[in-house]
Amino acid sequence: MRYNIIHRTTYTYESAVTVGHYMARLEPRALPFQECPWHELTIRPTPMQRSERSDYYGNTNVYFEIEGSHQKLEVIARSLVEVERAEPFDPAKTPAWESIRDACRSDVFNPATAAGELTFASTLIPIGPLFAEYARPSFPPKRPILEAVSDLNRRINTDFIFDPKATDVATPVEKVLKQRRGVCQDFAQVMIACIRSLGLPARYVSGYLETMPPPGVVKLVGADASHAWVSVYCGETCGWMDADPTNNVLPSERHITVAWGRDFSDVSPLRGVTIGAGKQHLAVAVDVLPDLE
Repeated sequence: MRYNIIHRTTYTYESAVTVGHYMARLEPRALPFQECPWHELTIRPTPMQRSERSDYYGNTNVYFEIEGSHQKLEVIARSLVEVERAEPFDPAKTPAWESIRDACRSDVFNPATAAGELTFASTLIPIGPLFAEYARPSFPPKRPILEAVSDLNRRINTDFIFDPKATDVATPVEKVLKQRRGVCQDFAQVMIACIRSLGLPARYVSGYLETMPPPGVVKLVGADASHAWVSVYCGETCGWMDADPTNNVLPSERHITVAWGRDFSDVSPLRGVTIGAGKQHLAVAVDVLPDLE
């Protein structure tokens, strides 16, 4: 599938901002089954400084600085992305989850020990018995890891209610697990906390999902949004496998990956520091449009 993606972010400030420093992570990644042949980032007002680099996880980071009085910031990312359907793995043929856990603890450096850095707690995602207890029914002894991950994915989808009013970006993961309500960011971080609490590597993935309206209903402009899901290390043969607990699917060509890291703080699409501003209003609109040409 080919997609034209437009991600528009607008900040409107109550009072004038004199200086703003920002970091954007909006360029889709190049992956074995995903290419981004064209990407453009438009910023208004025009930045005084702008630079680009890859971070520790290989995500594209664009730093920009705006100087001079302004009460509105607009950042528009436009991308052309090509996504192929990956050949599915048979979950029953993936290694036992304990073998992955033990390989990550090896004294010899290998792909598993490299992935093992993502078994630890991070800024927004704790680990502990509370999460391990919730995960345990999906991870009986010697169960193939992708079977276990798929079952945990299904249980979160079943047990939790999608409720945008229940949480915000600062809601602790423990509270989300207790109240069983939240949004895709919350469900992804709960799942990661559960998997890491069993000693397995998991990372937070941000990107987009093509949403399909009901038959006969016209798709609304800006109706799509940034999405979040999980990636779990499943051994050298399988590598990292994605799971989307919000929709109970293993992502394929309708998921477009932008960035990954330990948690949301590593991959937020746009963040910054301003001098001035007072109260501010944020508006985000995303369009994921199939390219039918």
